[in-house]
Parts: sequence; C-alpha cells; structure tokens
Amino acid sequence: MAAPPIEDDEAVWAAPTDLAAPRDLCTDCGISRSSEPRRCGRACQFIKPDYPALEAEAHGRARDASRPDETFFGPFRQMHQAALRNPRDGAQWTGIATRLAERLLEERLVDAVLTMAPDPDDRWRPVPVLVTKPEGMARCRGMRMGYAPLLALLEPARARGYTKLAIIGIPCQVYALRALERELGFERLYVIGTPCSDNTTTERFHDFLALLSHAPETIAYLEFRADYHVELRFDDGRVQEIPFLKLPIAQLPGDFFPLTCRTCVDYTNALADITVGYMAGRGEQWLIVRNERGQELLDLLGDEVRLARPGSAGKRRSAVKGFAANVARAAGGLPLRAMPDWLRPVMAWLMPRIGPRGLEFARARVEMKAVETVLHLRRERPRRLRHMAPAHVWALAAPYGLTAGGDEKPRPTPPRRE
Repeated sequence: MAAPPIEDDEAVWAAPTDLAAPRDLCTDCGISRSSEPRRCGRACQFIKPDYPALEAEAHGRARDASRPDETFFGPFRQMHQAALRNPRDGAQWTGIATRLAERLLEERLVDAVLTMAPDPDDRWRPVPVLVTKPEGMARCRGMRMGYAPLLALLEPARARGYTKLAIIGIPCQVYALRALERELGFERLYVIGTPCSDNTTTERFHDFLALLSHAPETIAYLEFRADYHVELRFDDGRVQEIPFLKLPIAQLPGDFFPLTCRTCVDYTNALADITVGYMAGRGEQWLIVRNERGQELLDLLGDEVRLARPGSAGKRRSAVKGFAANVARAAGGLPLRAMPDWLRPVMAWLMPRIGPRGLEFARARVEMKAVETVLHLRRERPRRLRHMAPAHVWALAAPYGLTAGGDEKPRPTPPRRE
C-alpha cells in the first residue's frame, strides 16, 4: 500500500512506500518496506526482543526491579501529571507530544519530525509523514487507528539529507528504531513515545465506530479515558461519554485485535526518551522522563506545561484477577461470563470512584497486558512464549498464578554486535 501524496510547502511530506514483506506477527512498523527487509529478524519485538540490552543502550541502564514502579513502566528518572496551559485545538488531550515536536523544529534541533498525519480521504487512517516546519505539526494532532509503516520513511529522510530527526511512535515502532539505531547513522535522534496496547485495522475501527453511533462518519475524536469512559466528540460540537462497561465489545469479532497487540509486552513505550500518555494522568497527561534527552525535551516546554505529582488510589488486584479469568476463558474458546444488564450501570458508576486510579490504574493495565500476553501465547504460539515474554512480564504475571514452565523461561539473548 503506497502512502497517498501529502505535500504542503514541504512542511508536511510523505513519500510512497514499498509493499510490506509478508511477516508472521507483524504490525507493519515499516522496516519490511525498506531496502533491507531482512533486518526485521533483528529489529522486531515479536521475534526475539532484548529489552535489557536496548534499555541499557537508550537509557544507560536496564529497568531496576528494586526501584518503585520500574518493573511496570521501564527505566525512568521522573514521572509527572501534566497539561499544557494552552491546550491545542484538535489535539488528543492537551497536545504535549505535538508541542514537543514543534519546539524541536522551532529551535532547529532537528531537520524533521517523523510522525503520523491523517489520510486525506480518511481522518482515522494514519499516514507516515516527515514534518519540517513547526506549523506542519498542526496537521498531525489527534489519534489515528490502524497500521502505519512509520519507519519506512527513515531512508527517504536520509535521502533528503536529514541527519537530525525526531520520531513520535508507538512501542513496536520504537523498539525497531532502537534495535537499528546504531546502523541507521543519524547524527541525533529524539524519541517521543506514546503508550499503546491494542490496535486494529482502520477498516475494523470504522466497524467499531458504527456500533457507537448512528452517524459514525461525524465522529471526530475518540479517547479511552482513565476514568473508565470513552469520550466521543462530533463534528457538530456534541460530546458523548460511554462507560467502558457499556461498550459493545461482545459484538466485535474475536480477532478484532490481532495476536500481536494481545501479546505486546511494552504498553508504556519503555525505549522512548519520554513517554507521553494518559493512564496515570487523572484527567490530564502522564509524562515518563526516561533519560537525559527526555529531560531536554521536557525542558523545551518551560512554563508552557503545568506539572504535578501523579496520584494513586484504589486497589488493582481484584480488577486484574477478573480480567485474567475472562482472558483465560476467551483464550480457551469458552464463552465469557456476561454481566447482567441491571448491574452494568451500577458498576459503571462505581468503577471511577472505587476502582484503581492514577498510578494504580496504570499498574493494573500493565499487569493485564502481561497476563494477556502469557495466556494468548500459551494458547496460540506456545513455542514463541520463551522468546517473546521477557523476565519482567513473568514478574508482573506471577501474582496471578502465571509462572514460566521449563520450556517457557526466557532464553538468554546473544550479545549485540558492535
């Protein structure tokens, strides 16, 4: 699939991309569309990931289980609850990721920003673009849904003479970038990561929107919020909030989320310089500053950003146990236990008040992803489990009765070649 042409006085530019090479368990990060698609074998997080080695390269050390929350979120220096004092129109939340990229371009610290823009014919379809002027970032605000070969534009960027690059990417894209960083030859890279755990095709996402509204084509914004609601905004200015428990999840096909996303072990984008997300933001954004370059990025915002200490409330244990039980039944092909209709509004009212919130909500989601990874790989790709589930995933799943058997234990990864 070639990217549609996008060019606006070279502020936003997209090159056509080659077809993707066929791959098992692939999210189409773009490497298979490059001139050397065989690099997928050493770059893909779904083949033989080595998080400790890449964390050490990116941050100077791997995650430390003795430090609070690093097993959950990866190496970090600081965490903040944050919001731009002047939120950007059309942005997801207040627009911190977009503003970081704008500041890099304003200060001429990078030649271009590699990120996603909406397809000219479908605002929900992501298209990888290179942005070279600060004003071009306005076209990239908001969330897209679907696979997008972001890293396929690394070679066109080099061909244009760009040696200093910023990248805004999701975890599977950032993992591949870090795995190949030394051989890519860029003078300087800034990596702004966003959390991700579940993706689907753009076509399937349109099917989901059609279940939420009689006029899905008028939905302009969708966000899964940490208060257990999905927020929809419409072209006419209307806003609708739907409790998670009232979403039509049971009407989605069983493969709506592919196995890759159901077995992703890096929800929080641990290899980025800075992660910009929502889970622990308590209605604002959540920043994880991971290294010196991440701090440099945050410093670019100065007084434009309001920072606070992330809060934490509620208990995650029962929520994760309930999730694990449902996943175990689903992975075994058994019907899920449906909540009685009369109970749904009661629980929808209770969860934002007594469920895990803030950092505890973020911990719950990361543990859920660990549990989901183990259960689905055991069911569908048992031979891949020892390669795809690193030690920290087993540590997160252990409190819920999931431990590695003899043939499931992570295998040592050979040292990376210089």
